[in-house]
Amino acid sequence: MGEARPPLACRHAVRYILNHMVQYIRPRLDASFAALSDATRRGVLEQLGRADASITELADKFHMTLTGMKKHVGVLEQAGLVRTEKVGRVRTCKLGSRRLEEEAAWIESYRELWAARFDDLDRVLEELKRKEKTNG
Repeated sequence: MGEARPPLACRHAVRYILNHMVQYIRPRLDASFAALSDATRRGVLEQLGRADASITELADKFHMTLTGMKKHVGVLEQAGLVRTEKVGRVRTCKLGSRRLEEEAAWIESYRELWAARFDDLDRVLEELKRKEKTNG
C-alpha cells in the first residue's frame, strides 16, 4: 500500500476554484435583483417614479388583485426600492431612498469584463484574417 496523502487543504499545489458571483454577492444585491426580475415590479417602480400611488391604484393600473399587488410592493419594500405609508385605510407607496448605485456598479464591472473579452476576440479574429490573407 502506498503512502497516505495529506488532506487536500494541506497540499501545496492546491488550486481553489472560486465562484466569484457567489462569493461577492451581498444580500442587498440579491434582494434588488430579485425585485427587479419581475416585469410588474419594474412597472410599479416606473409608475412611482412619475407619482406616488396607493396600492389600490397600482392594483387597478396593473389589473391585479389587492393581495397580488401587496405582495409585489412587499418585495420592493424589502429591497428598499419602495416605502409605504399608511394614512387611515390607505397605504400609499413612494419610491424608496435606494438609488441602485451598488447594483449599477456590479453590472458595470461585468460589462467591462465582457467588453474586454470581446475586444480580445476581435484582436484574435483580425490576426486570423491577416494570416489567411498572407497564406492565400
